[in-house]
Amino acid sequence: MSSSHDHTEPSVDYDLAAAVWRRRKWLAVCVAALTLAGATSLALSLPDVYRASATVLVERQQVSEAFVRPSVTAELETRIQTIRQQIMSRARLSEVINRLNVYPELRGVVPINALVERMRREVSLNLSSVEQMTGRTTTIAFSVGYTGREPATVAAVVNTLVHAYIEENTKSREQQAARTADFLKTQLDTVRQELDENERRTGQFKQRYTAELPQQVEANLSALARLNDRLRLNGEYQIRALERRERLEHEQTLAASKPAAADADSPAVRLETLRRQLKELRAKYSDRYPDVIRVTEQISALEQQPAPVGTNGHDADGRVTTQTLNEVERDLESLRREEQTLRQIIAGVEARVDNAPKRSEELEQLSRDYTSTKDRYDILLKRYEEARLAETLEQGQSHEQFRMLDPALPPAHPSGPNRMWLLAMGLVAAVGLAFLAIVLAERLDTTFHTADDLRSFSSLAVVAAIRRIPTRAQARGRRLRFALVAISMLLAVAVIAAGARYVGSDNDYLVRLAARGSQ
Repeated sequence: MSSSHDHTEPSVDYDLAAAVWRRRKWLAVCVAALTLAGATSLALSLPDVYRASATVLVERQQVSEAFVRPSVTAELETRIQTIRQQIMSRARLSEVINRLNVYPELRGVVPINALVERMRREVSLNLSSVEQMTGRTTTIAFSVGYTGREPATVAAVVNTLVHAYIEENTKSREQQAARTADFLKTQLDTVRQELDENERRTGQFKQRYTAELPQQVEANLSALARLNDRLRLNGEYQIRALERRERLEHEQTLAASKPAAADADSPAVRLETLRRQLKELRAKYSDRYPDVIRVTEQISALEQQPAPVGTNGHDADGRVTTQTLNEVERDLESLRREEQTLRQIIAGVEARVDNAPKRSEELEQLSRDYTSTKDRYDILLKRYEEARLAETLEQGQSHEQFRMLDPALPPAHPSGPNRMWLLAMGLVAAVGLAFLAIVLAERLDTTFHTADDLRSFSSLAVVAAIRRIPTRAQARGRRLRFALVAISMLLAVAVIAAGARYVGSDNDYLVRLAARGSQ
């Protein structure tokens, strides 16, 4: 029984489908015909559009970056997109539209802003990249395309836009290189002023504290040693002068009490003493040393004095002793003044030696500031020279530039619309709508077409089924209705075809949709 059911079920479905087709075939044919008429009229009425494109090659820097570092460091893709925004501006595209007479049928009718927006949609930019060993992609070329009605106008628009890309790239690179050089020049002048100020401050410091600089410490120590030696000798001379003064005072006292006694400080004895003192001084100092000169003068003065006269020499020796004592007092006063001067000088030298570490730290700070500023100046100078050289190369177009590889030519064949694809889509739509019309008609039809339909609706038994016997009047009415339906179908087809033609003529938006759909 199961086997019998499996064989009868497909037959029932086929019979049902055949019965439905017999009842609704003219509805399906009409719907399909109307759909095909509209799709065919629309496909044939759409305007032809032409597309032209030009390829621009990105020529890399001709001079190695090892010798000249470029001052334009922006990514190529970013620069191309920036140039695109400049070219796609309202002012630039308006100028192209007016100069090349683009959209002549719409100019004066449609606002210029709408034409600019339309051109923006019809202009395309495609980048061609290659993958490097590092995994990053590098743009080596790009193409500019444009779609329009007139082949010659399309090619002219593409070539105009490509030339604009090339000019904007060259101009932007030159301007950026010039701005970089000017900026570095300004920074260089500022740092140069700082460097001059540091040099001036360092020079003033060295001039002000010349004797206290670190390199003068050794000389100050040597001078301090010499001054201490002179101070020590001065002390020895003062001791000797004091001893002489005491001795002369003692001798003077003895001479006064013993006039007849021989004067121990006679000119001969004093001359001998001075000669011995001169010999000791010459062993330590040169002939220009002050003490050597003083003792030499004293010896010359004694040698030129006449011999004392008197019965016992008392008056002469007394006068010589008083004169010698006065000289010793003058010498002692001179030595004391010299000692005071030496101590002041020594105090100054010691102060210079003590201040040397502080001056060294201050000078080191000034040197650090100067060195830091000098390093900045050298770096900026190097970068400025590189920027000037890069600017020269940019002006000579030796850096990265755009070159039109394949200019746009007027296309010989339209690029759209794809009418075969539109007709195929219309056929698919016709079949689908016809099937949908059949389904809807069957869903909405409440009449009984077979005895089985009646049995499924009512519990009453069906006794017999009587076939419809048409009369002559019914046959004439049927033929009349068929003729009316046929005429209505023809009129509907004509209306739909005319409407589709009206919608499709000059409708670039549908052309673009069809182009995207067929891809």
